[in-house]
Amino acid sequence: MPLRATLLGLTPLPLVTTLLLLSGCQTSASYTEDGVPTYSSDPMQSAPPITRGLDAAGLRALLTAEFAGQRGDYRTASQGYLEAAQRYSAPALAERATFAARFGNDIALIEASALRWRELSPTAEAPNRLLATLSLQRGDWYDSLEQRLTITQAGGNGEIAAFAEIAVAEEAPLNLLIQPLRSHLAQPNADQLEFHSDVLLGTALIEAALGDVDQAQQRLEQVAQREPASAPLWLAKARLALETGNHQTAQRAAQAGLELAPDDVRFVLMLAQAEIRLNNITAAEEQTNTLLENHGGNQDLRIALAQLYLEEGHSEPAYRLLQPLIGQDTVPNIAYYLLGAIAQSQGEIDDALLYYRQVRSGDEFLPARATAARMLIEDNRLLDARALLRIERMRHDDYFGDLVLLEVQLLDELGLEDEATELLNREVTRTPDDTTLLYLRAMRFWEAGDVAAMEQDLRQILRTDPNDAMALNALGYTLADLNVPGRLEEARELIERAYEADPENPAILDSMGWVYFRLGQPEEALAWLESAYAQMPDQEIAAHLAEVLHALGRSDEARRLIQQIRQRTGQHPQIDELLERHPELTPIEAP
Repeated sequence: MPLRATLLGLTPLPLVTTLLLLSGCQTSASYTEDGVPTYSSDPMQSAPPITRGLDAAGLRALLTAEFAGQRGDYRTASQGYLEAAQRYSAPALAERATFAARFGNDIALIEASALRWRELSPTAEAPNRLLATLSLQRGDWYDSLEQRLTITQAGGNGEIAAFAEIAVAEEAPLNLLIQPLRSHLAQPNADQLEFHSDVLLGTALIEAALGDVDQAQQRLEQVAQREPASAPLWLAKARLALETGNHQTAQRAAQAGLELAPDDVRFVLMLAQAEIRLNNITAAEEQTNTLLENHGGNQDLRIALAQLYLEEGHSEPAYRLLQPLIGQDTVPNIAYYLLGAIAQSQGEIDDALLYYRQVRSGDEFLPARATAARMLIEDNRLLDARALLRIERMRHDDYFGDLVLLEVQLLDELGLEDEATELLNREVTRTPDDTTLLYLRAMRFWEAGDVAAMEQDLRQILRTDPNDAMALNALGYTLADLNVPGRLEEARELIERAYEADPENPAILDSMGWVYFRLGQPEEALAWLESAYAQMPDQEIAAHLAEVLHALGRSDEARRLIQQIRQRTGQHPQIDELLERHPELTPIEAP
């Protein structure tokens, strides 16, 4: 089994993340790791003062917000400042709302406040940086890039190259991301912006990953003319050379980068990777050993280096890197996982199984069991794979439902749907109040079109836990979406109960909007759907929002939203289904 395939799906410690953390290039010094401004223990201490006169209602809102902030009720404080910012259009109020929401860790309020802050102060860098971070956290690569380009266009550092590194490593939708980058570079006087080279580098990295090597090389030459002593330039040159198989050029570029930035571990890793691909394993190990010595044997770095060797197909150096960890009192889960991958690559199936089973609770637990089971299946040992998962269910009660789900998924992948259904029914019979299994079976019934059976399982969940938000929302949304005659009010009541249990869940906000639309109240539906889309701009919510906008006579806005979604993702079945019903909403393509 190829090592790269063995490592697919395991994301506890992406190599690019380790490199960025070690090099300290994620954000400017005034921001935290997630791109948010740092504050003292008092979130209001550094906030700008209120200097304008207020009417009675405004003064009451602000006093409520101030007192709420003082007693640590940051949600109420943020809501009060945001309300005042809507009322008085003062950027300082929106800024205070964002500060308070950040301390309350309320993602929806952070985003709403930052959006208002940006609206009132379009050239301010902080709200755009914050919005870019939030977009990236929810996987909206396109929106995050747009926020970063806005920062760049205002003369700030949008950190496009660092963004591009992560986008390439995480297999983001690069075909979509390259469009706004090229549009930005095509603008008049784009080359006059302070961080133009950063955009060129980021664009080159994405173009190279897309296979447009010649264009990427031209971008790098432009940077070389502007900033020949730029360390990021040589990093990009090394990366491009590695991706195109020009390993000697990568070696020279990494060495040149090391001369400019001797403490940047990324160049050492690039150099090691070039040496590995030139089959200079001894030289590569010398580089990695030096790197470890300089960083005090950093455990995370050691694991990242082992992953590098594994991905390049060299298991022995990877094992030598991991071996010192085995003698520690607490061995990291990822180390056992990688040791399992090494043994598996060497054909030592039973040894690999022992390593995988030593992975304890945590992020790597399920990937280790999934990899072990698939390994056994590939070795024509399906019965052993199923026995493994059955034993692991007995050993780990906390993962019982997840392990049943894993076995069901594996059986489905093998085309053994009847056996998967039999397993699920058997385990539900044994544990009739296991809400995880009941929900899984309900969703399988839904996929098969058996709504009555789905409802029966969801009702069983609600008898066990009347406030289970997932079950309430699933049942309410299904009744609303199918427009079941005589049951729309029941659907609304179910969704309202889900909202009471989980008011910040965008899926529930979407359901609330959709049931109001089905009830013939598009005005009431609009606010719910707009709030849901602001938090989770996926195509299903977009399709609902577009249909409501169309019903309200705002078809142009609906078309723009549809066009936006079609630009962001190549697969959009919900949007396609909407356009089949309402072809008049098809966006008019520019000539």
